[in-house]
Amino acid sequence: MQYCTTYFSIELCLVFLASAYDILANITRLKSALENIIEPDFGLLEQLLGMGVLTRRQYDDIRYDNRAPYRRSEAVLDLLETDDQCHKFVKALQQTGQQHVVNYITQNGGQQHYCMVTYQLLVTDYPVGTS
Repeated sequence: MQYCTTYFSIELCLVFLASAYDILANITRLKSALENIIEPDFGLLEQLLGMGVLTRRQYDDIRYDNRAPYRRSEAVLDLLETDDQCHKFVKALQQTGQQHVVNYITQNGGQQHYCMVTYQLLVTDYPVGTS
């Protein structure tokens, strides 16, 4: 009877995502960059209004402001003060196709650390062939 030895490699990528506290801190820290990449129009403001992040008055003030989009984004970011608001904001970004902004926030502006771990599993001396 023949015996065979086989190695299996498994690679795991461990990403350390931002916690609830970190999201609020990251939004605050990354505010000037976020102002330029958030698209406040095309649904984001409506989502935030529906989720209770914005009041009707805040929505109207921001939506009908004729300033540049980055100024409207700045106004939205200035209103985010709690973890709950930040989580709803992230969800609204996802629902309006702005996952790249979510990634930027949760990865601290691209500075998030991750590590790659490789495990090798050794299976030895199992029979092969017929008995």
